[in-house]
Amino acid sequence: MDLKYVQTTCPYCGTGGCSFNLVVKDGKVVGTQPYKRSPVNEGKVCPPKGTYAHEFVNSPDRLTKPLIKKDGKFVEATWDEAYDLIAQKFKSYKPDEIACLSSARVSNEENYLLMKLARGVFKTRHVDHCARLCHASTVAGLAASFGSGAMTNSILDIAESKCVFVIGSNTFEQHPLIGRKIVQAKLNGAKIIVFDPRYTPTAKQADLYASFYSGTDVAILNCLMGEIIRNGWEDKEWVSKRAKGYEELKATVLSDTYLPENVEKISGISAADLKTAAEWIGTAESSALLYSMGITQHTVGVDNVKSTANLQMLTGNIGKRGGGVNALRGQNNVQGACDMGCLPPVVFTGYQKVIDEAVHKKFADAWGFPPDGICEPKNGYEVTVMFNVLTDNPPGELKAMYIMGENPMLSDPDLTHAEHALKSLEFLVVQDIFLTETAQHADVVLPASCYAEKEGTQTSTERRVQMWRTAQDPPGEAKVDWKILCEVAAAMGYAKQFPYQSAEEIFNEIAALTPSYHGMNYERLNRPEALHWPCPTTEHPPGTPILHIGKCSHPDGMGVMHPPIEWKPPAEVPPDAEYPPYILTTGRCIWHWHTGSMTRRSATLDNEVPTGWIEINTEDAKELGIANKEMVRAISRRGEVEVEAKVTDEIKKGVMFMPFHFAECAANVLTNNALDPIAKIPEFKACAVKVEKITEA
Repeated sequence: MDLKYVQTTCPYCGTGGCSFNLVVKDGKVVGTQPYKRSPVNEGKVCPPKGTYAHEFVNSPDRLTKPLIKKDGKFVEATWDEAYDLIAQKFKSYKPDEIACLSSARVSNEENYLLMKLARGVFKTRHVDHCARLCHASTVAGLAASFGSGAMTNSILDIAESKCVFVIGSNTFEQHPLIGRKIVQAKLNGAKIIVFDPRYTPTAKQADLYASFYSGTDVAILNCLMGEIIRNGWEDKEWVSKRAKGYEELKATVLSDTYLPENVEKISGISAADLKTAAEWIGTAESSALLYSMGITQHTVGVDNVKSTANLQMLTGNIGKRGGGVNALRGQNNVQGACDMGCLPPVVFTGYQKVIDEAVHKKFADAWGFPPDGICEPKNGYEVTVMFNVLTDNPPGELKAMYIMGENPMLSDPDLTHAEHALKSLEFLVVQDIFLTETAQHADVVLPASCYAEKEGTQTSTERRVQMWRTAQDPPGEAKVDWKILCEVAAAMGYAKQFPYQSAEEIFNEIAALTPSYHGMNYERLNRPEALHWPCPTTEHPPGTPILHIGKCSHPDGMGVMHPPIEWKPPAEVPPDAEYPPYILTTGRCIWHWHTGSMTRRSATLDNEVPTGWIEINTEDAKELGIANKEMVRAISRRGEVEVEAKVTDEIKKGVMFMPFHFAECAANVLTNNALDPIAKIPEFKACAVKVEKITEA
């Protein structure tokens, strides 16, 4: 018997830095064990997902051979047959008829190659990934405020904060090891504030908890800033020396609209609690703000993010330990996929703009293409816009799509609309490890590798770049993702531009072309601490755990306060003639992750939570005549699902909640695909819903 440990990094949540050992027996992953030296998780892993991260790896329904759809049914094919068909089809389309989706589940190296394949081989502008559905608002909002669209501080910083304000994040379920830092801060004397429509496990740790109506975040944040200014708690020196726009911001937040008594009527949070929160934040030596998709997934997501930045600048909590705007990413490599340029507005790595002629030429030359041999220097479609184009525009504007590791048939809003979009394609390629709900719509399915079967890097929510390490081979004829991408490029006639023999070679090219990664290499990353970007040189010891010390990342070094940001209600606000006063919001639970393609194939996790539910406030359930665990019908303007009711007093009256992991009762059948005008992110967190008893049951 051959038994060994292989240290690697967790493939699940956006903490993205928790390390553990995979236990490998006779060449197969069979378990996990602690890895003690990681500074992020210090030998701990979250009890559900991290502990059981091995269980899906050798699932019996892993894809093992390429599949080609013939007469509506999949048949096994050789790799050469699959590549030949892909090349034949993609060569027949114009660049603007092709779109690509990259993935937060794969490595930086593989995201980079998908971006290079799209920009250089397919020559398309249309490349995006799931950040559009979770943190596109963060990238846009924080970049506008600070010049950089990333979490400003480190995870370890949170433990040093004297006040932790959590809004729009159920940290203890979604990022458990970051939740551990909140506990450490509390033990060190910090005040913990949690505002959430649900009394979550995170809320239960709070010194001050208040429930509010989903979609009222700007009103709440403006109110807090108004109270801080009225009481003289703002950091006058920071604001005067490092911020622009203060006087205009002041005029907005001091208006009568945002007085605590008025915001109580808008948000449902009492005036007293709003005043207490403002005092704790405004008078703390350091205050960290933590948010996730409860802030971003709105038609006003960018406004929400800018408002969090305004609050932290106002109180001088930017560029200091224990402070910051801490945007907690949803998936393990969302930050990395963004860094690798897999998003519009069209960028190369490190957010270098394709429309910049010098940058365009730099990448064309480095890749070995003539300047006009890569995509046009114009912005492309976001994934949400791609799907609208497929359903709403004249047939044929988009014809083909290449999807790597994404599952929009469960993750996108209004799944009826998403299905219509996919069915409108002439040709769809899906590269994945399972035959997901999306892969079932494909013309060609390519069997790929999971995190345990490859080397590579991922970039965590705190910008820490860490390594995966190979523990076993992919199953059957499945291949490592970066090799598949190189072979697709070769089939298209671009073998010379994709000559890589290892993930390390790819990373070296990334570092050479990307200023924020310049100082990184596998030797430096192959240690427990790894490196935070920006890391400009190999002499730069730790990278940069805390951004904006002394100056922000805008050319003039100033932070930008964004006035006037006024509160606007969600796109769909009940009650109206058709819908009662119930707002549906969605999210994750601790036992499952994203669309469940991995966790629902982990026996332990699936046994804990085998299906979904809808949370209904006790008083609302009484009015509706609905009992706990009764099957009900949840209905929105987009569709309906049958789902079990969970009657609880731990959710605000008038608000309902569903997790979105479960295909059989998919929350995203109901959600609204109304978009933020800047980030093009959908409004997952607030839509009108009604719930009915299933009388035929």
